[in-house]
Order: sequence, then structure tokens, then C-alpha cells
Amino acid sequence: MAFNYLPHTESERAEMIARIGVGAIDDLYRAVPDRLRQFSLDIPLSKSELEVTRHLQDLARMNRSTNEFASFLGAGAQRRFAPAAVDWILHRSEFLTAYTPYQPEVSQGTLQVIFEFQTMICQLTGLDLANASMYDGSTATAEAALMAMRQTRRQRVVVAKSVHPEYREVLRTYAAGLGAEIVEAPLSRGRIDRVALKELLALDTACLIVQVPDFFGGIEEGRELAEMAHAADALFVVVADPTSLGVLEAPGAYGADICAGEAQAFGNAVSYGGPYVGFMACRTQFSRQLPGRIVGATTDSRGQRCYTLTLQTREQHIRREKATSNICTNQALNALAVTVYLETMGQSGIQELGRVSLHRAHALAEAIAALPGYSLPFPGAFFNEFVVKTPMNGEVLLERLREKGILGGVALGRWYPELADCVLVCVTELNSPAELDQYVSALKALSAPQGVGAR
Repeated sequence: MAFNYLPHTESERAEMIARIGVGAIDDLYRAVPDRLRQFSLDIPLSKSELEVTRHLQDLARMNRSTNEFASFLGAGAQRRFAPAAVDWILHRSEFLTAYTPYQPEVSQGTLQVIFEFQTMICQLTGLDLANASMYDGSTATAEAALMAMRQTRRQRVVVAKSVHPEYREVLRTYAAGLGAEIVEAPLSRGRIDRVALKELLALDTACLIVQVPDFFGGIEEGRELAEMAHAADALFVVVADPTSLGVLEAPGAYGADICAGEAQAFGNAVSYGGPYVGFMACRTQFSRQLPGRIVGATTDSRGQRCYTLTLQTREQHIRREKATSNICTNQALNALAVTVYLETMGQSGIQELGRVSLHRAHALAEAIAALPGYSLPFPGAFFNEFVVKTPMNGEVLLERLREKGILGGVALGRWYPELADCVLVCVTELNSPAELDQYVSALKALSAPQGVGAR
């Protein structure tokens, strides 16, 4: 059967325009800026397959991969090693072509994978229940806030300014259409200002959202923050980096009611920013407000173990006014990568991953802090990312490091103008000791009199 989504004849278009009450088709696109509507595709004349292939190869040569640099990029997207088994299993046709598992009798493989994904997310976060993945870390954070608002019947969310700035931006976008109030808790030397936070946590607050480790890599005292949130009868939401949970305490253990985050680092490539695989877990008493869907284990008519979609609180399954989310799919293939990665690494592998990242990050931080003109402006514990204050503008420093074959981190002035001379440096297991030495040597060279100065 063919489905026609747009009217084809003039009379059909006229009827559609009349019914929806606009003067012309173009009126439907007024919200789109003119600069985005008035352009020419400039499509060239047709070429042969060979010519197109060569053209695409020429375009590809214009890009440079992070594999060609010593890369210290982070800020929510981490370059990490993925065992060969991950990619091999991802490309099996039964997974690569699988669709939404509505019919459990023909979807047991996919349902089992999602169930195992949920199980391992629960083990990492220390919480009771996880859903079948979200779009990414930013939408998972926003969905966690909406979940807290439904649970508490409150419209006010307090979010620490140390939560990823792009996550906060997505949160504000979500909240704008709901009339919710988003309040940002200020920082003091890179950490949440406790005095200011106590004043912000009024009794009409739905939840407090913090990130551990935070955007700057710092580790906040989770129990204290959980107690402050619960004292205001608010839920405590933790945005977590799962790679840290092999060495840091699970959020559920120190009082988190909901844990959300981004699991891209587990078997998924950086890939220009997506697709990624957000996750969310919560305590059992909040299960009815958990967005997305949940795969459960049960038995079939013959008493054999099997899997099925247990809760499906999406608008395509239930009445729209009762739906918990408008996310109408999940990143199942990306979640499969996470599942295979975790199964391959095991508990000891995840712990070792965390220890290597932690130790190498601290070794690099200490070496950089010893250089003239460089310092670590934020005191306290950190995991595998840290902030470096430099003797020049952050963007300028990173450009000069690129010339030396080093992707030195992320300039913070883009989101925090007061940190224009600071960069965020990320260290993973892929940064060898030789690369750490290369980074320090490059900074020493730039610290020489002829290297210092901003444009």
C-alpha cells in the first residue's frame, strides 16, 4: 500500500490551505528564518558511480580523524577503546535490521539484549529500575526533570551550573513549553555554592539536578547534596558518567532518586556527536513515571524464560495526556554496543578502565600545574577531566597545540566567559604515557617568551 503524505494537485493543496486557515503554503514556514528557506541546492549534473566514489574520497581526505592526533577532547563525548567484538556483533543482520520489538514471539534476541542493558545500568547506578535507553545524555537529563515534576506535581527545577551547559540548554528548551521554572545554582571555584543552593531549594522545588563528575571533571559530595534536596522534599537527580562508576560510588548508594547520563563511551564512537545512547534509572516507587519503555523477564506458556515489553508509557501506546514522554523510539543499536562492551569488559574491566583514566589524568594534571603560567583553578577531587588555567586565551592555546598534532581539550570561554583563559582536558585509556609527555612538552614550548600572548 502506498501512503501519500502531501496533496499533489492544486485543488487538493487549496483544500488543505482552506481547512487549516492559512493564506498560502509558505505561511506554514514563517518560523523558519529566510536565510534557511531561500537557497539553491546547486545540484551538479549526474555522474557515474566511479566519479561519485572518487569525489566522496576527495571530500573524505579533507577531514582529519582524532586517530591522527594526540586527542584530549572530552566534554561529554569521549574517545575510548572498543573491543572488536562490539562492532562484529553490531553488524550481524538480525541486530542491524531489527525493528521495534512489539511482537515478543519474534523479537526475543533484541528484547534480551535490552533487558541486559537495563540490568547492567542498574548495577552501575545502584538503582532498582532502568528504561530501554534515551536519545542521549542531554534528553535523558531533561526527561529526568520532567519525571520529577510529574512525581512531585511541582514545576520548579534547580540545576547546578556545573551540569553540562548543553544539557542545561536542552532542559530549558523542554521546560519552555511546559511553563516550568529552571533555576541555576551558582558555583564557587568550580563547585556548587552550598549557601546559595540552600536558599534556592524552596519547598516548591521538584528536583535538584547535579552532575557527578561534573562538567569540569570535579567530584561533588553526593550525600550532602542528596540530604539538601530531600530536606526540601525534592527528588535528587544525578547526571553520571558511567565510565567513572567503576571507581566512584554508585549514585543510588548516596541518595540519588534518578540517575541519567550518556553511555557513548561504552562501545560507541564519537561520530560527530551522534547517534548516542542516553540512559536513565530510578527507584522502584517511581517506575510509573519512568519515560520510554521497560523490558521485563517472564515465562512463556511452556514455562521457558522469555522477555517482553512490560511498561510502555509512550503516547503511541496510551492516551497522549497520560504519556510520560514523546520519545517514540530508543537507540537500540547503540544500546546493543553498550551491552556487548560491558559484557566483554566485565566488572574488573570497568574498574581497571576507571583506574587507568583516573591515574593518567592526575599525572598529567600534576605535570601541567608545575609549568610556569599554568595552574588548576578548581581545587578538590576529579576523575578523568580537569580544568587548566593557561597564560593565554584558551582558543589560541588549542589552535597552537593543533599545529603540533595535539587536540588539547575544549575551550571553556564558549560557555563560561569568565573562563576564557581555561581549557577542559580529558584523559582516557587511549592517551598513552608518551602522549602525556608530548602534551607537557608542547605546553613548555608554548610557555617560552615567544609563545605567550593572546591575539
